[in-house]
Amino acid sequence: MKQFFFYLGFAFLFASCGNTYYIVRHAEKAAQGPNMTSDVPLTEEGKARAEDLKNILKKKKIAYIYSTNTIRTKSTAQPTADYFKLPIEMYNPRPDQSFIDLLKAKTKNTLIVGHSNTVDDIVNMLCGKKKIASDLADAEYDNLFMVKRRGDRYVFTYQKFGKPAH
Repeated sequence: MKQFFFYLGFAFLFASCGNTYYIVRHAEKAAQGPNMTSDVPLTEEGKARAEDLKNILKKKKIAYIYSTNTIRTKSTAQPTADYFKLPIEMYNPRPDQSFIDLLKAKTKNTLIVGHSNTVDDIVNMLCGKKKIASDLADAEYDNLFMVKRRGDRYVFTYQKFGKPAH
């Protein structure tokens, strides 16, 4: 009977080990006007979505936050960074294997904010197989992709968040 409880405890411990990567596209961005760079800020809807993201992640014990070096991605990550009192670490706008290896070395929950043409790459590279078929649509801002690591396994799920875009 003692052995049963030992193995049950070990199984529970193993099942509870792991971390989750939360991957999102930046929130709604302002239109690029004349005389503006392509590095545009968030709209009011985008700022509200960034707050919604923070509220979803409040209980997730985020330990690391990564963003590309654009106003819209950093602004999407900022409310969560402020809540957890974490720095936003920058990564190359084109995620490569060295960035994925860096993420896989993390053993705590991590938020990664990217772009419509990179979120799929990050998810697919973390999972080691195609989970998202292609780049996100231009008006698609409401997906929270989750890759949960359990030992050597990576389990992909996603959910919608925030108010629907107009």
